[in-house]
Amino acid sequence: MVNIMVQWILAASMAVLHPFFISVIEVSHNAKSATVEVSVRVFTDDLEKTLQKYTTAKIDLIQPKDRAFIDQQLNSYIGKTLRLKINGKLVIVKYLGYEIIKESIWSYFEIESIKAMNTLEVDCSLLYDFETNQVNIIHAKSKGLEKSYKLDYPQRMTSFGF
Repeated sequence: MVNIMVQWILAASMAVLHPFFISVIEVSHNAKSATVEVSVRVFTDDLEKTLQKYTTAKIDLIQPKDRAFIDQQLNSYIGKTLRLKINGKLVIVKYLGYEIIKESIWSYFEIESIKAMNTLEVDCSLLYDFETNQVNIIHAKSKGLEKSYKLDYPQRMTSFGF
């Protein structure tokens, strides 16, 4: 019994000492609709703590008192920390909303009027203001090709060609 308790305490302390901070950004060209679909997956608690730095209002992504306020905060923060250039041009990313899936927040965005995505440049500093161990994984899909890249803090830039 004592042995099990010691193992549990050791495992719990290791998790506290060595947590991981990761987000996944998926950028996918939809040729049929001439759009680029973007999804951003972040751990809920990390995103709440980060957003809380920028407002005095309580940030609760799971049970928001004011969903419009939370949507505005998410759109603003992700808009500042994730910038995309498609075919050499900075694009306007339209916020669609978010949903909770298990322990993560999935935020959804769309870029309109993109007939072809030949190149994608990504400038991503998502959660770098929260944690210096942050890792952002970028998945990009276009023309039947899927490419991925891992950005480790403080690295912000990557690009893809299709």
